[in-house]
Amino acid sequence: MVKFNSNYGNLKESYLFFNIAKKTKAYLEEHPGTHLYRMGIGDVSLPLAKAVIDRLHEAVEDQSRKETFHGYMPETGDPDLREDIREYYSRRGVNLDTGEVFVSSGASDELGDILDLFDRDNTVLIMEPAYPAYVDANVIAGHRIVHLPSGEEDGFAPMPDEKTDADIIYLCSPNNPTGAVFSCEKLKAWVDYAIRHKSLIIFDAAYEAFIEEDLPHSIYEIEGAKSCAIEISSLSKTAGFTGTRCGYTVIPKGITSGDLELNAMWVRNRTTKTNGVSYIIQKGARAVFTEEGQKQIRENIAVYKQNAKVLMKAFDELGIWYCGGKNAPYIWIRCPEGMGSWEFFDRMLNELQIVGTPGEGFGKCGEGYFRFSTFGDPEDTKEAAKRIKKYFS
Repeated sequence: MVKFNSNYGNLKESYLFFNIAKKTKAYLEEHPGTHLYRMGIGDVSLPLAKAVIDRLHEAVEDQSRKETFHGYMPETGDPDLREDIREYYSRRGVNLDTGEVFVSSGASDELGDILDLFDRDNTVLIMEPAYPAYVDANVIAGHRIVHLPSGEEDGFAPMPDEKTDADIIYLCSPNNPTGAVFSCEKLKAWVDYAIRHKSLIIFDAAYEAFIEEDLPHSIYEIEGAKSCAIEISSLSKTAGFTGTRCGYTVIPKGITSGDLELNAMWVRNRTTKTNGVSYIIQKGARAVFTEEGQKQIRENIAVYKQNAKVLMKAFDELGIWYCGGKNAPYIWIRCPEGMGSWEFFDRMLNELQIVGTPGEGFGKCGEGYFRFSTFGDPEDTKEAAKRIKKYFS
């Protein structure tokens, strides 16, 4: 008799966004026609940059002519796009080989697929609060999960605990959900920990384009990281590819365990399990790394960062503690008046018509906190900030 993956039975009910949707739907049924100020989901609201759209149109035209038609693309990515990404890293002083760069259909896909490379007998360290997919993907893979709590005392960017022995470590900077960013010193501590414990770091850099201070955008800016870390990034938030789907993963050569090398394993995995990202999408992605493309995506990011400034100003004036915002598209606040996460959600929805994300949904350490996304419409953001300021003044 066929046996299913029993680890699916160990998954907790994904109640966070389900409950948000359920509560929001019920409110709208009782108050039809009400405009909600949606600041919960981490989806972009601005269209793709013109440079990207122009390349996408060119690619569609290419597919309409026999002499320019493209079928299957290389499973590991278009060599030209891989070179573009390599050059993008080099501008920050990170030297990569093009063969260490892999084009993907997005960071979320890769964060799950990458677990194919690891034995089930691994202990995985995940910081809380955490992006829920980290936990669920490892439950499905059958790994033992150890949670490392973080809080205001460490700025939601904790240092390693030598008493904890982990084989795989998840780091996300800028962090989803908290918006916290690891300093060079803290990342160096994690790299040194990984080297000592012979661990591997999975570094999620999906939000690196939002960093404006002198902070590391890539873990490879830290000495020793190429010996113990892989990096997964995305064009979703950087360039608005949430509905277009393209990202990239860096796996340095030379990371080994026994006779196996991680980079070669991933090449084998991709050539076995994928047919690559489409020609049209990859041609559009190449425009992101052009001078004009970089200029245009920075203009979009500036809109989201202005949204963050509007919200942060309101929280500053109210004396509400928060982190994130300046170097990230998320603002993580301590719920005022000692409210719980869902209590605060209900108050925001029912009295202010604002939808955010309760921190409890990101783990126990998120209880009492709340995440605001800055990806929304600027006018909606201004109105939401105005309502929050008036309500809690």
